[in-house]
Amino acid sequence: MKQDLQLYNTISRKKELFQPLNAPHVGMYVCGPTVYSDVHLGNCRTFISFDLIFRYLKYSGYKVRYVRNITDAGHLEGDRDEGDDKFAKRAKLEQLEPMEIVQKYTLGFHEVLRMFNTLPPSIEPTATGHIIEQIEMIKTIINNGYAYEVNGTIYFDVEKYSQQYNYTILTNRNLEDMLANTRELGGQDDKHGRLDFALWIKAKPETLMQWASPWGMGFPGWHIECSAMSAKYLGQEFDIHGGGMDLAATHHTNEIAQSEACSHHQPAKYWMHTNMLTVNGTRMSKSAGNGFLPGELFTGNHPLLRKGYSPMTVKFFMLQAHYRSTLDFSNDALDASEKGFRRLMNAVSLLPKLTASEQGDVEIDPIKLNCENAMNDDFNSPVVIAELFEAARIINTVYDGALKISASELAKLKTLMHDFIFEVFGLKDEDSSNTELNEVLDMVIALRKDAKENKDYATSDLIRVGLQNIGIQLKDSKDGTTWSKN
Repeated sequence: MKQDLQLYNTISRKKELFQPLNAPHVGMYVCGPTVYSDVHLGNCRTFISFDLIFRYLKYSGYKVRYVRNITDAGHLEGDRDEGDDKFAKRAKLEQLEPMEIVQKYTLGFHEVLRMFNTLPPSIEPTATGHIIEQIEMIKTIINNGYAYEVNGTIYFDVEKYSQQYNYTILTNRNLEDMLANTRELGGQDDKHGRLDFALWIKAKPETLMQWASPWGMGFPGWHIECSAMSAKYLGQEFDIHGGGMDLAATHHTNEIAQSEACSHHQPAKYWMHTNMLTVNGTRMSKSAGNGFLPGELFTGNHPLLRKGYSPMTVKFFMLQAHYRSTLDFSNDALDASEKGFRRLMNAVSLLPKLTASEQGDVEIDPIKLNCENAMNDDFNSPVVIAELFEAARIINTVYDGALKISASELAKLKTLMHDFIFEVFGLKDEDSSNTELNEVLDMVIALRKDAKENKDYATSDLIRVGLQNIGIQLKDSKDGTTWSKN
């Protein structure tokens, strides 16, 4: 029996039946990167996870508007209201203009996601392109009594807001504990309360990125950007808001507060968060010295890596863990994923070579149902992968002649593998795209065939063993010889 789609809502802390506000239309907003440096693997996991969600919603028949922003202004060091602007600091280090930094790392971000074969969002707005919308939202929040001005900087009044709304609804933290644990910082004297945060920040004379506002020259706070852009493109209420779990406590908490203070509505019906990355059981971070960038993972150019891993291997590795579970990187785990991914792709490559029988021994519908039910259970990709390996086993067994499959079931099998591997998971066969390798191996296989026909078994075995030593396995059958990577 097919199950209805359920997803885990961070606010309710449980799985909920997915009921879009305006089905079949779905609005989904995901916090994008702050483009002042190379995108890190934690970001990649978030975007790969929401690409999976985007793809499956489309597979399920929904018309999805997927909005993912680019933060290119207003994000200060330490995610607070004080300190240097991340873009200005990086621009000074690289001796470039801030918008050159934005362009450089936006292009890098897009290239990494292209390598991971993710779909582009429906809309990708930038913070600097929506200054007017942010100013208008701040004016409304002020008029509603939830913000105040101090010397050209606008602060959100958390205490005033908390008298009517639940400020900690997303994290369920105790507000009094939060106040007690908030340390004094420079500039706190300007604020009415310790938890108050800036909606608009007065610019210093030397600030490079600043705009005119009713309160003087300045720039937006980090949190207001997403509230303004999500409201513009998805409305004051929409279906899904997503991001990494590190955003929940501050950024998303403040987004909810701003949106409610402006429109008196919760912005999103469902809040979804991806979990963190670890390396050999320790949280991945720059300070711990165990963080590596996607490029380093692809090339193996990092002390913690034995070798490089292809983008599809890394993506397959990420999909083998549920998006809400911790994902632990290790060489052994990546090696296992590399072998598993090759095994899956090898099975797919055999599909065109399968011959249907009048009577079959297998049924594909139960596997398809299990895949859909797993995805409908909060996008449980690891269970889907287990089902796809079962389908791969069937492919190999039919190819070996030990199992028969009817024409109708073979068609279903081909559709299943295509839909879930390529359309829902967004994987691609990296080997099949290597035309030169295919041509070389076809030639080598032909030479081996000639040697066997001439009873030159020494040369035939030499070719087979030589290929095996470099990780390429030959498989002979009545229909000819195929190859696969070990």
